[in-house]
Amino acid sequence: MEAEGLGWLLVPLHQLVSWGAAGAMVFGGVVPYIPQYRDIRRTQNAEGFSTYVCLVLLVANILRILFWFGRRFESPLLWQSVVMILTMLLMLKLCTEVRVANELNLKRRVFSDFDPHHFWHWSSFADYMQCVLAFTGVAGYITYLSIDSALFVETLGFLAVLTEAMLGVPQLYRNHRHQSTEGMSIKMVLMWTSGDTFKTAYFLLNGAPLQFSVCGLLQVLVDLAILAQACVFTRYPLKPAPHAAHPASAKAL
Repeated sequence: MEAEGLGWLLVPLHQLVSWGAAGAMVFGGVVPYIPQYRDIRRTQNAEGFSTYVCLVLLVANILRILFWFGRRFESPLLWQSVVMILTMLLMLKLCTEVRVANELNLKRRVFSDFDPHHFWHWSSFADYMQCVLAFTGVAGYITYLSIDSALFVETLGFLAVLTEAMLGVPQLYRNHRHQSTEGMSIKMVLMWTSGDTFKTAYFLLNGAPLQFSVCGLLQVLVDLAILAQACVFTRYPLKPAPHAAHPASAKAL
């Protein structure tokens, strides 16, 4: 009788928790970029943040949306991709404006040059948009032609989550190359770690495709590696060479 009496409370409570988890899944992924965005705006220096992080997330989420057309998964994961794409475009816009304003080299670099040496280092946000739209168009066309192939769809899903799992690798490499985490928001990485842990648990508990769970675990490991870099480089900072350029002037990935 007591259990039946509590039923009226448990049902809406369970529904509320489900809505909260779905909301956290949709918007939680963008929260880590808020402190990094604010730091860049405040300092007018984007060198500590690797814009290849934006590239990785744009590719991963575009592929995930295309995967949804072949194999439907939970709506919060789909909306998470849409929100993340918009967030990465905002980050790219800010980083490009700040970098160009501080750049001494006035030579304009554009996407239509197809110069691999300047890939993802263009002079205008419009060039990044052209690249994203071109990739979306080509990937979308291939998906449309191959949507009936189960092998293609599963491969597409695996590529989407594997690319997302590589999210922290550009930042990890940038930190290693400069032997410093200067300009990188520690809050951002801590939020990456907590968010990826929550996301992986969400995948496991909600029976998401296996690719999601495996790559979620890989993401957590990369996040922990970046945190380890922050601890090591803070404790044992690299001694600057005589007459070396300031670290902030070094070109990040």
